[in-house]
Amino acid sequence: MDTRNASLPGVVVDIRHKDYRSGLRTLEALHFRAGPGEFVALIGPSGSGKTTLLKIVAGLDTRFEGQVARSPTARLGFMFQEPRLLPWLTVEQNVGLVLNALPPTQQGALRAHLQELLTQVGLQDFRTAFPGQLSGGMQRRLALVRAFVIRPELLLMDEPFLSLDEPTAEQLRRQLLVLWQQTGSTILFVTHNLREALMLADRVLFLSPRPAHLILEQPVPSPRPRTMAQMAVLEQQLLHQYPELLSGVLHE
Repeated sequence: MDTRNASLPGVVVDIRHKDYRSGLRTLEALHFRAGPGEFVALIGPSGSGKTTLLKIVAGLDTRFEGQVARSPTARLGFMFQEPRLLPWLTVEQNVGLVLNALPPTQQGALRAHLQELLTQVGLQDFRTAFPGQLSGGMQRRLALVRAFVIRPELLLMDEPFLSLDEPTAEQLRRQLLVLWQQTGSTILFVTHNLREALMLADRVLFLSPRPAHLILEQPVPSPRPRTMAQMAVLEQQLLHQYPELLSGVLHE
């Protein structure tokens, strides 16, 4: 069931260029929009500036020319390549850090939501456990809960399932889609895995090598739920048409 809420804010990215102090230009003429509640995946070669782009959208990097239009009051979530859990805090306490940053009037309902999420991802019996007592997959599930506990209106995900074995990654993809459909968040999802992007996203945006710009926008019309096996066909079609697509080159 698609529960996306069109009243939630999307994001419009209009970056003329992003240069580092060394003179290195990492982004140039990069323009795209993610509509309210849309799931957009971003694929580009290593070093093309995908993480930098997410930091710009999050407001963590303001040294660029251009603008990012999003609601300044929108609740923002960020999920990284690593879980980034504090080892001396329990499962509940790690997620509670995110809630503590919100106004007290919002915390009560969201703390109840936290318990629901822990149950939903199978961590209800590990509330008082420490990160070192969790498997790698369980740590990623906890990071997923932390990202969704505030009911983010915009969620940025930087290769969140990197280095996981395929069965664990597949389980997390399924849980991500359920949480997204429940919350209606706008998602920008960075990955190097084309089949994963096609399985998850409404659209896949392909970026060039540095300085990164958009070279192809690929809608994914297949209805959900999708499987990785089903997306293998579309993946093969794309790579047959554009053999160097994953290198950021659009030659047929």
